[in-house]
Amino acid sequence: MQGLADLMARILFDSRRRTIIQKSMIQIRFIALPAILALAACAQTTVAPEAETAPAAVTQPLPKVVSRPPQPRVAPLPKVELSEAILFKLTLAEIAAQRGQPHVAVPAFLEVARETKDPRVARRATEVAWNARFLPAALEAATLWLQADPDSTRAQQTVIALLVNQSRLDDAVPYLEKWLGNDEAQVGQNFMQLSTLLAGHKDKAAIYRLLRTLAARYPQVPEASLAVAQAASNANESAAALEAARNALRLRPDWELAALFQAQALQRESTPAAIEFLGGFIKAHPGARDARLNYARLLVSARRYAEARTQFEILLGEAPNNAEIAMAVATLSMQAKDYVAAEKQLRRALEINPEDPDTVRLYLGQVNEELKRDDEALKWYASITHGAQFVPAQARYAGVLAKQGRLADARKHLQSVQAADAQQRTQLTLAEAGLLRDARAYQEAFDFLSEAVARSPDAPDLLYDHAMAAEKVDRIDVLEANLRKVIEMRPNHAHAYNALGYTLADRNQRLPEAHRLIETAHNLAPEDPYILDSLGWVLHRLGKNEEALGYLQRSYEIRPDAEIAAHLGEVLWALGRQAEAQKVWAHALREYSKNEVLKSTVQRLAPVVLQSVQ
Repeated sequence: MQGLADLMARILFDSRRRTIIQKSMIQIRFIALPAILALAACAQTTVAPEAETAPAAVTQPLPKVVSRPPQPRVAPLPKVELSEAILFKLTLAEIAAQRGQPHVAVPAFLEVARETKDPRVARRATEVAWNARFLPAALEAATLWLQADPDSTRAQQTVIALLVNQSRLDDAVPYLEKWLGNDEAQVGQNFMQLSTLLAGHKDKAAIYRLLRTLAARYPQVPEASLAVAQAASNANESAAALEAARNALRLRPDWELAALFQAQALQRESTPAAIEFLGGFIKAHPGARDARLNYARLLVSARRYAEARTQFEILLGEAPNNAEIAMAVATLSMQAKDYVAAEKQLRRALEINPEDPDTVRLYLGQVNEELKRDDEALKWYASITHGAQFVPAQARYAGVLAKQGRLADARKHLQSVQAADAQQRTQLTLAEAGLLRDARAYQEAFDFLSEAVARSPDAPDLLYDHAMAAEKVDRIDVLEANLRKVIEMRPNHAHAYNALGYTLADRNQRLPEAHRLIETAHNLAPEDPYILDSLGWVLHRLGKNEEALGYLQRSYEIRPDAEIAAHLGEVLWALGRQAEAQKVWAHALREYSKNEVLKSTVQRLAPVVLQSVQ
């Protein structure tokens, strides 16, 4: 520090150098300042720079039209003479800033800003302090800047941003009120910027109170209501969020953003209510593409695939070159087993150049499998040579060979694949074990996985799959040991708890323990259909059929699986609702006629159903 001061003293008292420095400083009016911290920078949105509108372009009686660019706004400057002392402090501050010494630069800039009340110096002090994360000093400098130039929007925004950053929300209120009131025509846009700025603040309840206070002065501004809705949602004030979103849409009935937020608020309570609302909105405003897209996605989440497909097809008609929408139509067509339509859309998506072409190729392979075009399916799988879909494609390739009765070739193919890492090798091992299970070679699958586990005894995925293979050969000791090890290694592995609990329940053993295990799994994954099925099944085993029924119905609603249908029907049967049970079984048998669990359940309780379906 002393060396720098001595250097500056020599410079200041060298008359030639002093003259040069003074002339330069006078020419640039102290320092040419870059654009610095503003609310827009903190919020990552764009705010128009301060400027005065230039006179309209003047047309001369010549071939050219001459127009002047808008002139930058000129801040009021103090009448302060550039003394040697001020020059010394400014130069010291700037050199220190350039040398990365903010502990020297910031106090020096602040001292000059306090002394001169010059907005340019205060602005530079704000910039240096902010970049150094000297936030209290940055706030003091920004306050001096605003005092020196009260009409500066940038200064107002900077003070607001720094107050918010330091959680001084109450202190920010008067500045926010003034900023919002500066331009009534821009108040809506300003509320949207403010909502973005405040979204990351930790005290969500305080932000909600702040925005509610500010918005109270603007009851007819839809953006103000939407900002309140967003803040209320972040603060878990669901009712207030929904009310504010509805008010925003009442003020601007065609505002798609408000409609989307209202749907989001409704979905927290009821997906059907959100679907009904968005359906009504797009009926009234058929051009609302984002609303229609979200409506379609909600329909998918509700498993209303046919309706979702209709909406995606409308979107595809409006945006035929959108690969994402083409993929959505394709997957919904696959869900509806309309494989011809699915293939058409997948080929279209591939032509459009999607973000993930290998996923499209994988789906094209699956579609061709379903259309019994094995050679075409193999070509699509073989076209995937690396990346996330490489191993799934090789597994599907082997699966086609196995379905053709070429199990040895299928296993040889998987063994020939060069795995990039241990994870890929594990996936290939699991795929090979799956081929053996599908071929009902349960003992061979168990022995194969036993060897794999011996090589990698701490691989959770191998341990889990080995446990499932052990269940098929009645090695419950191995199953339990493996699953308990998986639980120890991964305490949040919901399916390990579920598999152990279900195995005990299905064998009518240690039912209280089985119930506790499945309850743990349910707490970890409350909407998993298989865990819901297990919970219903263990409750049935415990004699709690009324309680069991609700879980099984929810499970079957999410995934109408063969074994879930078997369990649901059995509980209905136990409750004396035989007609409903037979209806569930008959429907499931039409699709899963070869499922052993379903067939044995129906054969035991209602063989007439099995005969009628056959």
